[in-house]
Amino acid sequence: MTMKLHNLPGRAQSGYVTFGCIWEQGEFPGTRDFHLRTSDGTELPVQSRITAYYPDGSVKWTAHTADAGRMTAEVELIGSVLAPDTKSCKENRRGMKAHAGISVIPDFPCVSSSSASSFPMVSMNAGSEKGSFDITAGDVSFTVCSHGRFLFKDFRVNGELRVHGAFPVLKLERRAVEETIETRTVTDFLGEISSMEVEEDGPFHVLFRYEGIHKNPISGEELIPFVIRMGMGIGSDSLSFTHTFLYDGEEKRDFLKGVGISFDARIQGEMYNRHIRFLGDAGSFHESVAQLLSWRPRIPDAVYAAQCRGELLYPEGAVLANIKRILPDMPFWDTYDFCQDNPGHFKVRKKTGIPDVCWLDCLDGQYAGGGLSHGGENGSLSFVLRDFAKRHPAGYTVSGLAGSRTRTDVWFYSPAAEAYDFRHYTDRGYNQVYYEGYDFFGASAYGIAATSECTLSWGSEPVTAEVRLQELAHQVDNPPIYVGDPEFYHRCRAFGYWSLPSRSIESRRYLEEQLDKAIEFYRNEVEQRNWTGLFNHGDFMHTYDKERHVWRYDMGGYAWDNTELVPTLWLWLMFMRSGREDVFTLAEKLSRHASEIDVYHFGRYKGLGSRHNVRHWGCPCKEARIAMAGHHRYFYYLTGDRRMEDIFAELKDNELTFLEKDPLGEFYDKAEMTYPAHARSGPDWSSLCSNWMTQWERFNDAAYREKIMVGIRDIEAAPLKLISGPDFEFDPKTVRLRYIGECSTGGTHLQICMGAPSVWMEMGDLLGYEPWKKMMADYGRFYFLSREQQLRESGGSIGEREFSLPFMAAAMGAYGAWYLGDRNTALAVWRGLLSALISDNNFQGFSMTQAQNVGNKENLIEIPWISTNFAAQWCLNVIMTLDFIEDDLPETLEGIKELLSTFPGTGFRKA
Repeated sequence: MTMKLHNLPGRAQSGYVTFGCIWEQGEFPGTRDFHLRTSDGTELPVQSRITAYYPDGSVKWTAHTADAGRMTAEVELIGSVLAPDTKSCKENRRGMKAHAGISVIPDFPCVSSSSASSFPMVSMNAGSEKGSFDITAGDVSFTVCSHGRFLFKDFRVNGELRVHGAFPVLKLERRAVEETIETRTVTDFLGEISSMEVEEDGPFHVLFRYEGIHKNPISGEELIPFVIRMGMGIGSDSLSFTHTFLYDGEEKRDFLKGVGISFDARIQGEMYNRHIRFLGDAGSFHESVAQLLSWRPRIPDAVYAAQCRGELLYPEGAVLANIKRILPDMPFWDTYDFCQDNPGHFKVRKKTGIPDVCWLDCLDGQYAGGGLSHGGENGSLSFVLRDFAKRHPAGYTVSGLAGSRTRTDVWFYSPAAEAYDFRHYTDRGYNQVYYEGYDFFGASAYGIAATSECTLSWGSEPVTAEVRLQELAHQVDNPPIYVGDPEFYHRCRAFGYWSLPSRSIESRRYLEEQLDKAIEFYRNEVEQRNWTGLFNHGDFMHTYDKERHVWRYDMGGYAWDNTELVPTLWLWLMFMRSGREDVFTLAEKLSRHASEIDVYHFGRYKGLGSRHNVRHWGCPCKEARIAMAGHHRYFYYLTGDRRMEDIFAELKDNELTFLEKDPLGEFYDKAEMTYPAHARSGPDWSSLCSNWMTQWERFNDAAYREKIMVGIRDIEAAPLKLISGPDFEFDPKTVRLRYIGECSTGGTHLQICMGAPSVWMEMGDLLGYEPWKKMMADYGRFYFLSREQQLRESGGSIGEREFSLPFMAAAMGAYGAWYLGDRNTALAVWRGLLSALISDNNFQGFSMTQAQNVGNKENLIEIPWISTNFAAQWCLNVIMTLDFIEDDLPETLEGIKELLSTFPGTGFRKA
């Protein structure tokens, strides 16, 4: 049993990598054993865990960690079932607490014993300090802390102390206005760790997960919880960090001034042998703390040139005497600050360690490379913050370079920038005018989060060479991503139903061109429009304004998209079918953003998300569909990303939030209700199904399967089954649905345009419940009947409900046509889907145009009619529909014209 994988083009071939693998049902019914084989036949150790099961208990998805530096661009993961008498692997269970007296080195789940036996082990023993662990990995040792201020302490390389400790930091700005005077006060907080878990404790890779909150050391005030993961592999020269902070402040008081991780390091050597380097637009900014360029007495030019090359200097004789003479009269540059303060500008500043002195401006640029290195005669430390320029205002502050200890603040939000303001832009909603959910105020940032990544590396030189620092930055910005071939995923039905690309006939070539053009447009638009920043990076805007030549950034619900009409599913399925690295990157960034910024991780809205808005958290609509697990399962199963496990845990029972926030509470009188809340079969119940399905398959927990079946049985009992409703009353405690008539708040298309078809189809195959599949097929067929046929078949019970925007229901219709063998439905589906993009025989589709001197661009590339709603839904439905009824697509563009000539309507896309 083998899965072939390859590293995506342009990705680094270094560092430790975790990748996911899918297996066909029944391949691994029992205990598993895995190992890697490179393209030259070398076998490598791999550390493995199960991430999902099939309903029969066999393994579905696994995640594997290995040293990419030892891997080739193409590898094979080979799995086998261990003999019954072989010692079985333990499943990796979150929640193993680190405390003194316990050695956390149990059998790691699914580690290949043959591979691991020849590989050095991570020695993890109880430390002398209560609640700490001494870690030894090759020539590196340090102490991991489970409580208190520090993440780790006493980091040593070859026995020499390099880092005293690392700790989370926070700065909040408080503002007050009295009459005409505004005062701003910055308050410092230090992280306080409340718990630490050993998430992975394998023989060559270890991962720690910390939870805590920032605390003011003077007042004791506690704010802004954090979750930090720290990982390290044997033979690695870096520590990796994934940092999440969660906002629980008061928006009108607690402005974010800075958040990050600080590293307190030891520095040794002469001042002229202490260096700092920072990657800018091109090359690097590099200086010594004391630059040996002296007017009197002169220092030989060769000495200064060597210093500028980053070489250690060991002067002798007269040169040494002159250097000692000038040092007392030189300024020592003790502190440097680097900040990417906006999308197109970074700045470097420095100052001496003398109190009450100014900063000097060193360098301005546009897009910083983001790598930082500094050090002295005892070696260097290097830091890389992932996507430094794109996640502005990122930054570093290095202080103490002229002393015995340096402090490096890695800022995920730099205090050198203006403090972040979480307040809303107005005091109400604008429902009718600007497409916001309601007219009342509903903005709240309480409970959102943001996740960033960085690494710490070390070396023996006084400062990391420019080329090496660029390599480190490339590795962090573009880590290795090992994936399988689209054909393999398709055969395994990974994530349900989607098509493989084909250009065999003219009409298929046209459709593939449109899919490619849509991706090209949004990929370029991210750069052209600077859709960047800590709270924006990864998201798209919702609707374009062709008159202003900008997106409607200031118009309520037309601004940030926030997963509206599931661009997540579009991008991920586009990647699954194409294997394109650029598509993976777009999808990854969107998943990271949408799973953190757009949703609530605690508080009254936990497990819900905010609908599209000027502010990501601005819309009064808080719904499960924005937060559902289905947006991000792709990313998790393909990469094994541990932060997604936190997200899924938050969602597994989030139906209880419906007691706090009824998605249809504004439309029904509570006094007349039997159940305490409502749930539309889509997108509310379908989103809950996504959460339950993920929990069911991750842990093979039948209780969550039963939650799904409860709803299916209730829908099955409705007069028109899945066609009924879609509004139902809902009891979050029993997850029962109650039919309340043919009601469709917001329109029937909302039932299926928020990801329900993808969820339902994959769910149907997992359940193996044929009546559910039949209900989906009947629904798809019904959607594409004429109005007269719909009324006749329903006995008129659907009333005024309209099954509008058929291109959004194409996947459901195609499923029905395929399941029922109904060619009439298949042709109706293609008419509805194609006519949405093609009207009046206009086949331009997603073609881009160029405008001059508008939108602050000399040459602006635009699609004047574009909306992300349309792009995401049309592309997603094409990708899925082709998997069912490709044979019913006319072969030529002339055939498409003929098909559309019988279809009344002018299409959805407006030229």
